Amino acid sequence: MNKHIIHTESAPAAIGSYSQAVRAGDTVYLSGQIGLDPMSMQMADGITGQIHRVFQNLQAVAAAAGGSLDDIVKLNLYLIDLGHFSRVNEIMAEYFTQPYPARAAVGVASLPRGAEFEADGVLVIGV
Repeated sequence: MNKHIIHTESAPAAIGSYSQAVRAGDTVYLSGQIGLDPMSMQMADGITGQIHRVFQNLQAVAAAAGGSLDDIVKLNLYLIDLGHFSRVNEIMAEYFTQPYPARAAVGVASLPRGAEFEADGVLVIGV
């Protein structure tokens, strides 16, 4: 099996030893995205700004892989405060259309760079 590393300047550069995404066959594994602006590498303001920025970053990486958010089959959400869960749902509906991907939402103690929200996912393209 060949694996292809996905990278785009339209999403934040990796801040560790990982790739933005890896494609293996028709499956693309998107690394976790936090609310970093790809140009400034600064965190978006507030939870609402971070949620939007996370989905925009995932959208950019999915596009670089030849797909879109509509191709995501599994999405994982990580929140330091599950009280923001309903806000994530509201904003997610602006970026995704039905049928929605399978999803998990997990409360975590902390995230890199002081982020309040992170998401990763798996997409299938070319089928």
